[in-house]
Amino acid sequence: MKALTAATALIAATNFAMADTPTLAGDPITAENLAAQAEMVRIADAIDAGVDAKDWELTRSFFTDEITVDFTSLVGGEPATIPSDGLIAGWSANLTAEKTSFHLRGNHRVTFHGDDAATMVSHGYAWNRMESGGLPENGGEALWEVWGTYEHGFERTQDGWKVNAMTFTATAERGNPFVRNTPGS
Repeated sequence: MKALTAATALIAATNFAMADTPTLAGDPITAENLAAQAEMVRIADAIDAGVDAKDWELTRSFFTDEITVDFTSLVGGEPATIPSDGLIAGWSANLTAEKTSFHLRGNHRVTFHGDDAATMVSHGYAWNRMESGGLPENGGEALWEVWGTYEHGFERTQDGWKVNAMTFTATAERGNPFVRNTPGS
């Protein structure tokens, strides 16, 4: 009980301190939204872990049936609303057994848009390694990595919070584009 009381006091102090922070900070954590914010962070982190483990069924389970995606800062084109199965099919086609990935996310900031919708902004890092990228004819470097900002749209469904939108805005990348663009064997 003491731990719960201390946590509630910390939440109240955080709310007071963050009352005048800009929207970029997200909504203050309150007793009412603490569980929802923790669930959204868990989901975003679990998507990264699922992708790195190539557990496509688990990864798909975190999305609504349709998702609005915007990866134009990496691949060009236009944002689109697509079936989530299509998103997972694209990821699984690119991140084959030969390609190892590592995704890391932090600095999560959640803003609520009513009781059943929210946006989470976070910093992200992705590392990809593919041995065939190290061959001279493929660029001679087996690594590609990128840093940027993710924005996840969340909606509360009968099955809990799900991601219905995802934007990645790249701020820096380095390494071999062959590794990024080429599915492994």
